Amino acid sequence: MYIPIKQGGTAATMFATVAAERAVQEDIVRLLADNAEVPLHRTAHTVFCLSSAHALPSWATSLDASRPWLCFWIVHSLALLDQMESNADLMGQVARFLATCQSVTGGFGGGPGQIPHLAPTYAAVMTLAEIGTREAWDVIDRAALHRFLLSRKHPSGGFTMHDQGEIDIRGAYCALAAANLCAIASDDLRAGVGDWLRSCQTFEGGFGGEPGNEAHGGYAFCGVAALLLLGELDATRARRVLRWAVHRQMTVAGGFQGRTNKLVDSCYSYWVGGIMPLVDLVLGPAGVGHWLYNEDALRDYIVGCCQAKGGGLKDKPGKHADLYHTCYALSGLSLAQHQPDSERHRLCSNNPLFNVVDRSATRALEYFASRPVL
Repeated sequence: MYIPIKQGGTAATMFATVAAERAVQEDIVRLLADNAEVPLHRTAHTVFCLSSAHALPSWATSLDASRPWLCFWIVHSLALLDQMESNADLMGQVARFLATCQSVTGGFGGGPGQIPHLAPTYAAVMTLAEIGTREAWDVIDRAALHRFLLSRKHPSGGFTMHDQGEIDIRGAYCALAAANLCAIASDDLRAGVGDWLRSCQTFEGGFGGEPGNEAHGGYAFCGVAALLLLGELDATRARRVLRWAVHRQMTVAGGFQGRTNKLVDSCYSYWVGGIMPLVDLVLGPAGVGHWLYNEDALRDYIVGCCQAKGGGLKDKPGKHADLYHTCYALSGLSLAQHQPDSERHRLCSNNPLFNVVDRSATRALEYFASRPVL
């Protein structure tokens, strides 16, 4: 029986996937023809991030409520590229700007004068931790931050993103990550969160944004990381999410998709690739000298297909570079390079739990732990 394929729904995604895979194959064939390993264009990516720190195009006005995120994407990319010390003045400016985004009631808003929100709070806290100076760390009013995080706690065990805002798994991760880094993860903040997080795990093994939702790369990372921050990621759930995560690597492209039957996207190099080292902490090393995915294929996709000529990284061939994909592609690339037994370390080592370079995460954790506020 002949069944016509309509240009819509699943078929549209299928055609888009084929087109993306063809574009990747064309890029890889060109690279193989040159018979040389493509380098990571560190200088170009550094210039791309620095230029964005000083001026953004007019379309960026749509990100006015995401200014701490812009800071995080830029600063974390520069940290991975080992460009922090040479841009110390800029880091000081970023810290002082983020201070203007902090609410008097605790937490950070998307810009000066905006209401506090868990997402920009996470972005601001991680950026200040990454800057790694006492000036930056002391921007955070941790006692007020703790009160803000508690105010976002919902009876269900989840967190509202802001006053009267939505409840989803991002909120739980953002709240717990900020609280753990700042040494304010009190028992009342943690109570009941694990049960709510477990209710978000799907039959596939991944996590959805809220109970009953489809498993998704970003939400799955948030679920795994949040449970790990609580100390409640058990081996059974870890195996289930690991099985889901390894099946997100695309056979042809080498990068990861965010959902079943969706397209490859470089940002999932971190959102899905970052699940592997977290699960590894629970299940133990696989004993094969690498994470349970093809790191070389992921590297070839990021470096061979996602680097823009003018600097920055993009979602996939045919797209434009942006700060978001630059940040998360580099984050995932660092994790792939720092697999067990690997000697191909070309970016700074990244802490997969907080998405802050290891040395900055360690120093911030030690600083805040030595200065209790609760």
